[in-house]
Amino acid sequence: MDSIILIGQKNTLAEYMKLSGADNRPPIVAKDLWEKFQLLMQGTSLTKQERECKLYDAFDKFTHIKEESLHQYYLIFTQLINDMNIYKMKMEQFQVNTKFLNSLPPEWNKFVTDVKLVKDLHTTNFDQLHAYLEQHELHANEVRLMRERSQDPLALVANH
Repeated sequence: MDSIILIGQKNTLAEYMKLSGADNRPPIVAKDLWEKFQLLMQGTSLTKQERECKLYDAFDKFTHIKEESLHQYYLIFTQLINDMNIYKMKMEQFQVNTKFLNSLPPEWNKFVTDVKLVKDLHTTNFDQLHAYLEQHELHANEVRLMRERSQDPLALVANH
């Protein structure tokens, strides 16, 4: 005769399983667990694809923000590239370097041209480009100030 299991008493897991009829069910096999795991990971895969799309989009739209220093620009770009590397997204070194240089504001044009003439963008990394450009930040800021003054008609009148 089956023993009576009282609900609310401290019963063992085996007793609860017997009460729920679990002893009549086939045991969960590794295949079932694997299928459930794959279903769970499929959602993760979609999330990964969405994240990759967003990162590629951020890379395409990346640009220098007005009043941002070269160092701030470099840090934000570095974070973007690091995020892409975490997802093992493939980017050619030349593509990364070109994006880093071409997204700089106009006051950097002279230095960007110099870098493109002197450095091999296929082997140099953007950290090295930043180090080179950082040496010329003072001059680039002077160029920016001169452009801002020449675009302001009141500044031209005040200087004469």
